[in-house]
Amino acid sequence: MLRAVGVELRIGPRLLLEETTFTLNVGDRMGLVGRNGAGKTTLLKALAGETQLAKGEVTSNGSIGYLPQDPRSVDLEQDTFERVLSGRGLSDLKRELVLATHKMSSKDEHTAAHGTKLYGELEHRFSSLGGYSAEAEAEAICLSLGIPSRLFQSPLGNLSGGQRRRIELARILFSNATTLLLDEPTNHLDADSIQWLKGYLRTHKSGLIVISHDVELLRDVVNRVSYLDANTSKLDMYHLGYDRYLTARAQSEDRSRKERERAETEVNRLNQQADKMRGSTSKRARKAKVLDARASKIEGSIQQVRVKDKVAKMRFPEPAYCGRTPLQGMFLSKTYGSLEVFMGIDLAIDRGSKVVILGLNGAGKTTLLKVLAGVEPSDTGEIKLGHGALVGYYAQEHETLDHEETVYRFLRSKAPGSMEDRDLRSLLGSFLFTSEMMAQRVGTLSGGEKTRLALAALVTTGANVLLLDEPTNNLDPISREQVLGALNSYKGAVVLVTHDPGAVRALDPERVLLLPDGDEDFMNDEYYEIISLS
Repeated sequence: MLRAVGVELRIGPRLLLEETTFTLNVGDRMGLVGRNGAGKTTLLKALAGETQLAKGEVTSNGSIGYLPQDPRSVDLEQDTFERVLSGRGLSDLKRELVLATHKMSSKDEHTAAHGTKLYGELEHRFSSLGGYSAEAEAEAICLSLGIPSRLFQSPLGNLSGGQRRRIELARILFSNATTLLLDEPTNHLDADSIQWLKGYLRTHKSGLIVISHDVELLRDVVNRVSYLDANTSKLDMYHLGYDRYLTARAQSEDRSRKERERAETEVNRLNQQADKMRGSTSKRARKAKVLDARASKIEGSIQQVRVKDKVAKMRFPEPAYCGRTPLQGMFLSKTYGSLEVFMGIDLAIDRGSKVVILGLNGAGKTTLLKVLAGVEPSDTGEIKLGHGALVGYYAQEHETLDHEETVYRFLRSKAPGSMEDRDLRSLLGSFLFTSEMMAQRVGTLSGGEKTRLALAALVTTGANVLLLDEPTNNLDPISREQVLGALNSYKGAVVLVTHDPGAVRALDPERVLLLPDGDEDFMNDEYYEIISLS
């Protein structure tokens, strides 16, 4: 069980959540919903004990397994399977067992005796945590999440960002934590893995809080919903499944509107009646004051109807002029240690062309974009920029953002010097950054807010080639539609990596590049069918 008492959340002076108390009991599977920037990720961090509360406290009578939205700092030299086993502390125990075995074989009798005793104690602890059957369980979870066994002994540093996130999810699920706190767990998962995860979470016996923009996951898994209202900073609780929550919330908002309309009608009637009595006798003037007081009281009691969530007016400007082929890659290869990611890739991106890169997780899609963007070097070949080429790169893990800078200063550093401050502030406003948020540190933004900021930075560049890596991850449905609309109307060239079929349809690409082999083909319906599986 997890209990939050009098919890208040703030980022600087900005109130995200007013004092709130709630309990997550055994068997509760809560969906935490609300628009981007409402504070969902911050609330989950606070429940996990990873950020400070403005007020209140969080207590738990068991362990907490927390999957953050942004990648954790981990030892990149650690083997993949060891990282998963560390969810129950088994990886450390296995190393200690190996050391105890060496001591047992020592020629020194005292050392050998100590090793034998230590081995017995460690083996007992190892067995109590599930032992070798637990290893089989961890392997099954990994395979179900699309992590092939050939990667088990590979260092984490050799894996793609998507593969490392799958490893973190596997570690959390394997941990047997009493309460699971999962922030966008379906990011980087293919369709089969998502289906398996839904089944796993539906049968999870303890508590669960999940943030997800995957409506089907919420519909299939959660049995209660908490809506974090960005306009009122309140957490509205619904002890209902997702579909019934949508109906109940719509009905509640409709009742609130009608109550407000009736109250406003009564306030107008009282004001008109009071106006008729002013300036005559003292008795009528006193009655006018009474009517004014009644009108004021009603106005104060009117329940505020939720302001319709604003939508970012995302639009990419006309790209700068460039030559016929602004970007070329010739015989590009990349390896990490003994792991060959891709070899001998050739591609030419023509002015205004649209290309989607497809391949299984780990095929090198993100790595290829980094090479094209100049973020990582290619082991072989070269990148050639054509006349007037301006390349803009959107990184799925927001590596291009300076987390220590403020929102405004970061965008100022990316914008041309000729861009006026008022235009910069207007641009941030169109991407839903208030004056208050412009002074906020980038590292404190939610995943969706970081996405909007990174896209705003691209807008300032006038880029004529966009390299986009999962640009719709972490976006609420409304913001997602805005991003896709901006992509659809953009006149420059785009190279896109995504698991989102809707993003590909919005881009309407002419070509696909298939990794790891580097084969090119014209886009057709068959490729749309495999996008979510890649």
